[in-house]
Amino acid sequence: MARYRGPKNRIARRFGANIFGRARNPLMRKANPPGQHGARRRKKSDFGLQLDEKQKLKACYGMLMEKQLVKSYYEAARQKGNTAQNFIERLECRLDNVVYRLRFARSIFGAQQLVSHGHILVNGKKVDRRSFYVRPGMEITIKEKSRKVKSILDAMETAAQTTPEYLELDKDNFRGKLLVAPQIDQVELQLPVPVNIPVVCEFLAHRT
Repeated sequence: MARYRGPKNRIARRFGANIFGRARNPLMRKANPPGQHGARRRKKSDFGLQLDEKQKLKACYGMLMEKQLVKSYYEAARQKGNTAQNFIERLECRLDNVVYRLRFARSIFGAQQLVSHGHILVNGKKVDRRSFYVRPGMEITIKEKSRKVKSILDAMETAAQTTPEYLELDKDNFRGKLLVAPQIDQVELQLPVPVNIPVVCEFLAHRT
């Protein structure tokens, strides 16, 4: 499965935030944006502002590929109700992201690895597809043989963030559950940088 392999620190510097939650904050060494002379600031067009919001959202979810983001939007647009709410729900309920929110991994990239390497069970069955859509009531557990993996233990011991209210974590049993579908205002509290979700939807709508 395709995934981002480029320099992550440049992304963090571009948005001025430790967007991937790295232990060594890249902004401590270089706080200025990437590029010659710190990429001089210019007034951006509406298109440029929309593009920035889309890029921030992709970064928040582990540098999603464009195809994955667009697919999530199309699926959200076909559902009844508010498209922005449906869209962020589909992203937030990706299996890799739920694993990250449950503090089984220190970063979204670590969560992607756990899923891809078969360490994660959904309702007792192995799922190694990162984009798997977790629905309310589904139980996420670490496979029995994987519960001594150092990266998982370190993540659970050192994680600073609290579990979102739409998730339930049973730390002692390496188990978590999605209680209800996350609401857009709840998700915004979890994102490392502010993202205007309706603006991203407007940008992606022009692709139809």
